[in-house]
Amino acid sequence: MSQAHPHSTAPDPGAHRGFITLAIMLATIMQTLDSTIANVALPHMAGNLSASQDQISWVLTSYIVAAAIATPLTGWLTGRFGRKRVFLVAVVGFTVASMLCGLSESLVQIVLARLLQGLFGAALVPLSQAVMLDSNPPEKHAQAMAVWGMGVMIGPILGPTLGGWLTDNLTWRWVFFINLPVGMLSFYGIKAYIRETETDRQLGFDFYGFLTLSLAIGLFQMLLDRGEQLDWFSSTEIVLEAVGALVSLTFFVVLTATAQGPSFFNVNLLKDRNFVTGLGFYFLVGLLLYATRALLPPLLQTLMGYPVVTTGLVTGPSGIGTMLAMLLAGRLTSKVDPRALIALGFSLTALSLWQMSGYTLDMSEGGIVWPGVIQGMGVGFVSVPLTTVTFSTLDRRYRSDGTSIFSLFRNIGSSIGISLMQTLLTRNSAIYHARLAELVTSASPAIRAGLPALLDPGSPGGLAALNNEVTRQASFLAYLTDFRIMMVATLLALPFLLLMRKNGNAPPAEIDAQVLE
Repeated sequence: MSQAHPHSTAPDPGAHRGFITLAIMLATIMQTLDSTIANVALPHMAGNLSASQDQISWVLTSYIVAAAIATPLTGWLTGRFGRKRVFLVAVVGFTVASMLCGLSESLVQIVLARLLQGLFGAALVPLSQAVMLDSNPPEKHAQAMAVWGMGVMIGPILGPTLGGWLTDNLTWRWVFFINLPVGMLSFYGIKAYIRETETDRQLGFDFYGFLTLSLAIGLFQMLLDRGEQLDWFSSTEIVLEAVGALVSLTFFVVLTATAQGPSFFNVNLLKDRNFVTGLGFYFLVGLLLYATRALLPPLLQTLMGYPVVTTGLVTGPSGIGTMLAMLLAGRLTSKVDPRALIALGFSLTALSLWQMSGYTLDMSEGGIVWPGVIQGMGVGFVSVPLTTVTFSTLDRRYRSDGTSIFSLFRNIGSSIGISLMQTLLTRNSAIYHARLAELVTSASPAIRAGLPALLDPGSPGGLAALNNEVTRQASFLAYLTDFRIMMVATLLALPFLLLMRKNGNAPPAEIDAQVLE
């Protein structure tokens, strides 16, 4: 039976929408920031915790796997216990887990703490999105999603730069301690201003559905995370993870399709064409955005000799482009066909990737900044109208379930994108190296005449130096190939916008009185 809260003493959400927004945005930024902020601190952690490079990677893997498994659970927890209660527990759990990460004295301790971080943090983004949608009237949804989207994008953009600064000026432990004041402020805002949603204490739990989906997601994440390191399907571990993920997913689909009682995945979500199409596009946003973010820093630092600080300075402006485009898209979505804005965003993204595919090793910093700004604007013009249209026709009863699945698809897209692009980068580097090496031999008069003595292939030292340069050039060509592949994928996605309904801005005008407490 549903349990409402007619005697809530919390302030009217309409009068305190700013405080609500601030509270949930702090939670969103805290979670998304932690998905990337620890990356740059890994070498320092490895030395301090006496862990190898392979072992310290579990600091990232444990978080990703735990968050992926827990994300689909958000919808059921919200329906059973209430959105506010789940939100508060998630913020407290994430903040405490962050403190435990910073206090860790061994690899085992920090991996366990990161597992807790992932489990509690998984609910923060989908819950913040659901609260933003429900605390604003339909005509304000686009602007609300613009603000929410900025929080989602700020984390991954600022993470590496902030993490590097904290590690250099303090210690790697402050990468995690920084979450403590943010978490406390977010907890206060949620507790004071957000109302509780209706709950159903009799809501059943599909344990087998949860178990099979969790196994499928967890094994798939492990496969993606360790595949490149273990040479993919030449490794027994990767084969077992692939088989296990496929079998688990098959069982989940069968159980969901034949369920007579409560099902862990609400199949009603699949009846909404806008929602299903939106999942596909958000998957692609995750794939393109995070893959590019993963490719640029090593390209700039390893091949072009950029210091860490300079790398942050030339990649940071892309976030400015995203914010500006989101603010503009928030105002335009109610006046312009949202599909046109999404098409504009994907077109700008394709343009930026085309520009990146024309990088040279001696290009200026401005040549790196502007494609990043254009790509950032593309992401901004996609995110706001896409989120608005995806949920515009979805019944509000399914919103918590929908936002958790929405976030899950973005995360899976980013995992696949990073793994796929890194695999192609490694393989294409080897291919280009072989092709260039065929042309660079001591028997080639043009090579002998055109190279300085330092790169003379006739001497052992010159041959080694020449091989290093060939490797550098081959790696650079492989990066450019990755950018071209992502550009083509972006353009191929555009026709699928026709699957979305044009008029998707008309959800119920009234806001449920029990949405916020």
